[in-house]
Amino acid sequence: MARSPRIDRTPFEAEILDLSHDGRGVARRDGKAVFVAGALPGERVVVEQTARSRHFDEAKTLEVLQASPDRVDPRCPHFGTCGGCVLQHLAEDRQIEVKQHTLLENFERIGHVAPESVLPPLTGGSWGYRRKGRFSVRRVEKKDKTLVGFREQDPRFVADLSACHTVIPQIGSRIEALAGLVDGLKARADIPQIEFIAGDAAGEFDGVALVFRHLQPLGDDDRGALVAFGRQHRFAIYLQPGGVDSVQPLWPVHADGSGPSLAFRLPAWDVELAFRPLDFIQVNAKLNEKMIAHALGLLDPQPTDRGLDLFCGLGNFTLPLARRVGEVVGVEGEAGLVARARENAERNGLANARFFAADLTQDQRGTPWMRQGFDKLLLDPPRSGAIEVLKQLPLKQFGRIVYVSCHPGSLARDAGYLVNECGWRLKAAGVMDMFPHTAHVESIAVFEAK
Repeated sequence: MARSPRIDRTPFEAEILDLSHDGRGVARRDGKAVFVAGALPGERVVVEQTARSRHFDEAKTLEVLQASPDRVDPRCPHFGTCGGCVLQHLAEDRQIEVKQHTLLENFERIGHVAPESVLPPLTGGSWGYRRKGRFSVRRVEKKDKTLVGFREQDPRFVADLSACHTVIPQIGSRIEALAGLVDGLKARADIPQIEFIAGDAAGEFDGVALVFRHLQPLGDDDRGALVAFGRQHRFAIYLQPGGVDSVQPLWPVHADGSGPSLAFRLPAWDVELAFRPLDFIQVNAKLNEKMIAHALGLLDPQPTDRGLDLFCGLGNFTLPLARRVGEVVGVEGEAGLVARARENAERNGLANARFFAADLTQDQRGTPWMRQGFDKLLLDPPRSGAIEVLKQLPLKQFGRIVYVSCHPGSLARDAGYLVNECGWRLKAAGVMDMFPHTAHVESIAVFEAK
């Protein structure tokens, strides 16, 4: 077995030349790239090597000798250890500029395209925004405590958090209480993660649901402690002993065995979306509403249009779009989400929205929905992008395409296909700050047929 290259822990000075896609400073040492955590472009810092490979090294900042004018004091005391945020030391207005630069650089380098215009960045609240996520849980005997939090920058470890300022306050301010709860359970060593998700408050709970993954059955005392915690904080409590389908409500439970109603409203379109505890929803509620309005504005739907929404999930875009067009079809790969999307269309009285379950990475050219004919296309694919389905669609039917992306590299690749191989125009593109203080780049692009 080959040995890992030896790490030289001797501190050295470095000049930071750029910022990487994951929020680390980029320096060069003896011609080799060094990615430096906690450093910003234009700074001179003292660093220590943390990893070494053939093509690049990694390091962490020990001391800032010459600070960037864009450097700010991180709000969170866990910054630099917790891996949840990597940009809290960069001024907020500069964060979104960095993300815009990343998007445009990806267009040029990967797609060999450039937007005809750059859209103004879409921003919202930058603190207390995260309404969905997963905490890791680990009992640390040396500390005689249970840790609940995100992974550290070294993902082998769980960050010892007292609070999180990016998570919604109902959860972010109660991390210590959550850790204390788990630490008091007999099964504390058998709970590896806690997922959280939040909709709108309703009835006897605050709209927040916690899902406790447990590797062994829980005893009555532990179940009672979880229920008491849920009652105290007005949280819905769910248990997950196995896979996704094993999730069951613990408190509150209705007579039919179901849990409380989880849902969020989109007031501008008079739409309410119900969801289940492990379903995908956009993490930033305020930005999500702005994003939907932005996407529909770019799509320019007309009352006579037939719209197609690919990777539609619960109907986050589909149902607002249904308020504006004659008919819309949503397609999603996860059958459970399609079922919820259909239920959401029914509960909102939208008979002009239809949904199909289909793996959009596979050949769909023989499916009925593909041959129905559409005027406008909206798509919001996963990180891998949408190249497979774009190559199958009869693109000439669309007058306009709006592409929402969570990964600038795959968007750039797909934009290159649409522009350079299919003759479309990349009319405009821009970034949306769905995840402030992280290096995550959410973006949107609008294409028009020539």
